[in-house]
Amino acid sequence: MRIYIVKPGDSVWSIAKRFGVTPQSIVTANKIEDSPNLVVGQTLIIPTQETAYRVMPGDSIWSIARKFGVSVDSILRLNGITNPEAIYPGMIIRIPESANLYGEIEVNAFIQPSTQEKEKRSLDEAIKYLTYITPFSHHVTPEGNLTPLNDEFIIQTAKANGVSPMLSVTNISGANFDTKLISNILNSENLQQTLINNIYNLIQSKGYDGVIVDFERIPPEDREKYNNFLRKLVQRLHPRYLVATALAPKTYDVTSGAWHGAHDYKAHGEIVDFVIIMTYEWGWSGGPPMAVAPINEVRKVINYAVSVIPPKKIMMGVPLYGYDWTLPYTPGGEFAQSIGNQEAINRAGKYGAEIKYDEKAQSPYYNYIDQNKNQHVVWFEDARSVEAKYKLVKEYGLKGVSYWVLAQPFPQNWPVLDNMFYIKKNK
Repeated sequence: MRIYIVKPGDSVWSIAKRFGVTPQSIVTANKIEDSPNLVVGQTLIIPTQETAYRVMPGDSIWSIARKFGVSVDSILRLNGITNPEAIYPGMIIRIPESANLYGEIEVNAFIQPSTQEKEKRSLDEAIKYLTYITPFSHHVTPEGNLTPLNDEFIIQTAKANGVSPMLSVTNISGANFDTKLISNILNSENLQQTLINNIYNLIQSKGYDGVIVDFERIPPEDREKYNNFLRKLVQRLHPRYLVATALAPKTYDVTSGAWHGAHDYKAHGEIVDFVIIMTYEWGWSGGPPMAVAPINEVRKVINYAVSVIPPKKIMMGVPLYGYDWTLPYTPGGEFAQSIGNQEAINRAGKYGAEIKYDEKAQSPYYNYIDQNKNQHVVWFEDARSVEAKYKLVKEYGLKGVSYWVLAQPFPQNWPVLDNMFYIKKNK
């Protein structure tokens, strides 16, 4: 695949002709059946054809891979070849254009259970590109119990597709993460043991492959108590089950503040199997308009993270959404609307906006005026911005990526991911 930026005067037909593909292949790859009018500045995935190659005397898989600029693994997988020495002159093999050049990664996605219809729609789009799927979330109660979650269909779908379901545990109470609740648990040996037992039992009863602990707004003075809780949890769950944590993004070892202080990067890197760093929400619904995950800021976080955590234990967070702010922005005023990345392009088309690209943040955005004469700015993700993030994963040698959250369609993301990496399956 290639990424193409729509220019004035372009049509699906003219772009297809330029690249020697069918218009329908572009429509299908980008899921634009219902929005055929292109928007200047939008990205399009251009599917490309495989190349058929006849093996010549003296050829090897390695020499053929070098000749076409693709990975050896991508040729082996595409052709179902298990023994690289088994090729012979005259044999016809298929050559992908540039598939999986960056090697193997693991991929997680959080999903919030809703109706089975919505769950199926999200899973149908993403499931084959995942290593893990994590229904969000079982909440911890003051007694160390876990609230129920209607996650049966998600778990069933995961197992049918070779994806590992992961239990998500949070200290959410009401509408936010509860500082007092988690502090009480971390300061009580009995409550911790109850919670660990409940996590273990729920993993067993539901068929999860491990747990992702997402405790936030922890008092910074409870930092080492949180570390010790994780040590006890790992001791109980290993070696059968995985233990991971979600960490707030930071660029140095912040030890103060409820959001960051208790998240000890170095200790988590030593204790758990992997961490998910929530590298998003620089632009957030209640804040000033900006990119949700500007790559210059993401890079600063990853740069610190790899200095204290083994890179192969780090999953970089990637947002599957953007925001639409009504202007002028007023602190404490109207919150921005969360918007899907596909919907962002459709909205640009509806209001005749031209999509621009911020090179520093490596993120698309646009301005428009709605039917009530209100001015808006939209920041979102497209094929270019996620490609830039995935290059960061390769550059730092990270374990992979974790998406927040499967909900609204982003069809371009998956072929970009699949084109760059081979996605590991644990089953």
